Amino acid sequence: MTRLVLAKNAKLSRRKFIVGSAAVAGGGLALGLKVPFGVDAAQAQGAATEINIWVAIQPDDTCVIRIARSEMGQGTLTGLAQLVAEELECDWNKVATEGISPGRNLASKRAWGEMGTGGSRGIRTSEDYVRRGGAAARLMLLRAAADQWNVPVGELTVSDGVITHGASKRSIRYGEVAASAARLTPPDPKSIKLKDPKDWKIAGKPLKRLDTADKLDGSKVFAIDVKLPGMLNAAIKDCPVYGGKLKSYDESRIAGMPGVKKVVRVKETAVAVVADTWWQAKKALDALPVVWDEGPNASQSSAAIAEILKDGLTATATNGERRNGDALKAIGEAATRVDAIYSTPFLAHACMEVMNCTVKLSADKADAWVPTQNLEASLAALSESSGIPLDRCEVHRHDLGGGFGRRGGTQDYVHKAVEIAKQFPDVPVKLIWSREEDQAHDFYRPISQCKLLAGLDAGGNLVGLHVRVSGQSINARLNPNAIVDGKDMRQLQGYSATPGDAQLGYSVPNLLIEYAMRNTHVPVGPWRGVNTNQNGVYMECFMDEAAKAAGKDPLEFRRALMKEYPKHLGVLNAAAEKGDWGKPLPAGVHRGIAQFMGYGSYSAAVAEVSVSPQGKLKIHRMVLALNCGHAVNPSQIAAQVEGSVAYGLSATLYGEMPIENGRMTNLNFDSYEILRLAEMPKVETVIVPTYDFWGGVGEPTICVVAPAVLNAVFAATGKPMRSLPLKNVKLA
Repeated sequence: MTRLVLAKNAKLSRRKFIVGSAAVAGGGLALGLKVPFGVDAAQAQGAATEINIWVAIQPDDTCVIRIARSEMGQGTLTGLAQLVAEELECDWNKVATEGISPGRNLASKRAWGEMGTGGSRGIRTSEDYVRRGGAAARLMLLRAAADQWNVPVGELTVSDGVITHGASKRSIRYGEVAASAARLTPPDPKSIKLKDPKDWKIAGKPLKRLDTADKLDGSKVFAIDVKLPGMLNAAIKDCPVYGGKLKSYDESRIAGMPGVKKVVRVKETAVAVVADTWWQAKKALDALPVVWDEGPNASQSSAAIAEILKDGLTATATNGERRNGDALKAIGEAATRVDAIYSTPFLAHACMEVMNCTVKLSADKADAWVPTQNLEASLAALSESSGIPLDRCEVHRHDLGGGFGRRGGTQDYVHKAVEIAKQFPDVPVKLIWSREEDQAHDFYRPISQCKLLAGLDAGGNLVGLHVRVSGQSINARLNPNAIVDGKDMRQLQGYSATPGDAQLGYSVPNLLIEYAMRNTHVPVGPWRGVNTNQNGVYMECFMDEAAKAAGKDPLEFRRALMKEYPKHLGVLNAAAEKGDWGKPLPAGVHRGIAQFMGYGSYSAAVAEVSVSPQGKLKIHRMVLALNCGHAVNPSQIAAQVEGSVAYGLSATLYGEMPIENGRMTNLNFDSYEILRLAEMPKVETVIVPTYDFWGGVGEPTICVVAPAVLNAVFAATGKPMRSLPLKNVKLA
């Protein structure tokens, strides 16, 4: 159930392209691009019908809208099409989409801009220029009709792709003037006045998705399904300990197995078997005797890593901080002091579609078929590993069977597929990771601990707060240039003083927030919601502990700190109202509340739970409120919120990747559990748009799922929940 609440208030060298495309911090690129609205005839797919790079119109009036972002179930494809169609004034029932390949984008001097899809930026960073593309096409079509009729453009109107001249009662369809419009000079995009979102007729509406039918009938071809003439298949096994190496293997032991073509050493750490079918390759790989040099990291364990993090909680040196006033002094002089230590584990992405990539290499051409959140990064990886120039490489795009940040800038699956394909010139080779390999060789959500101290005055008011996060850094591994003078503020995501992306929504007179970097041998990377998830748990659960110590209602305790943050407060109030905060509950049912900000959007949640005398937890209902500024498709926003609840609850209840002997241990869904259908609570979404900014949708609400549930459990049991997952915690 969704309720829409109207608020009151050039030419690139391969090296430069590779560096730019792979420098991904949680998603796409961060490049300022001038996006043109015209296109050379040689670039067009049928110059007679292409109006500009965003819109092509067929004779039957079908409007083909070009999409440069990746679709992985989040609805970006439909949302972008809605924005273009809104300005185009076409018939939504005659809209089709076309995905742009990175090779085509490069050949067009990156006319479509950057192609990353991550950080909940698929719509919010491209909304302006795609809308201008739709508007420019509309103006060109109107001008073509005006020229044909020899009347002023101002006398024309358009609706659903039909242009009308009221005075003469003439009308003409888009498909009839497309060829003429394509020959016109495009208008200056800066001169175009876009529609007021409050006047939208296509955007802003809960329209059905454009990418559903072929998923339902099974005809959609994901990258893992690709079949090419003469294709071989590969299975891979990497050293189970990060930092270890492949020492040796005995290929003779599998030489006679069915379908086996070759055993391939993949750089220094992995071995692959190539066969006619993937199952043949997998079975042969399982039978292949392999000796690993596991190195010194084989002695690492979860317990040892926990001690490393614990050291960071009290260390003198820090790697990022925010401060105002004197928090330590205020806490030391406070009438009441509250302290707690929280912890969150490594988490795997566990995409339904495991890592895979099909590569075909020729002497002067390289092709890859890959599910990717960053098409340009995949193109760069293909070129870099193959040694073939960028302009002779192409990545064939596919919808993703899950991304969650795993398929962004790392591109390890592309590099490995290319290394294997080098052994089979002119033959396509499809590399598929097993589920166990996928779990064992991820870029995990960072592990961390957090120590919090609060000081309350005699009236129960928060006068001082000290937060110390100790944990692993994503930037240290994937984007070290973002660490300036040893400071990595990314790990304090959600605690920023600056408005815009991830601002802390509380006014505390004396505040000190610090980060102590404690890296391990385990590779980490963006995981849907990234650091707002852990930081949201730490801050919001501790707020409930402080509220209890103050003898105050958790909602009222927060409200008192949020007077200077109206948007944070707005979603908190919306969730509380819809979540019936303060109203009677059935016996044994308790509520928890949380609010946080990330990815340019404001989120809040109310959870209703019960805990049986035996300690069995049941989550009955969750209400989530979101202010993402503009709501492009309310039904898709609701779907993303519901998905974030499922993803967030899986992590809250079950998610962890323990380390034993230097390696990951939860390698399939028997041990890395996910939420079952029967465990999914009723979810209600409240959208609170204020129409004054563009925020993300796919990630923001995950960060309030866990703390709302944990706070409800706290209310039910009287015991604060300070470590995840809950499967390891005795609730009774």
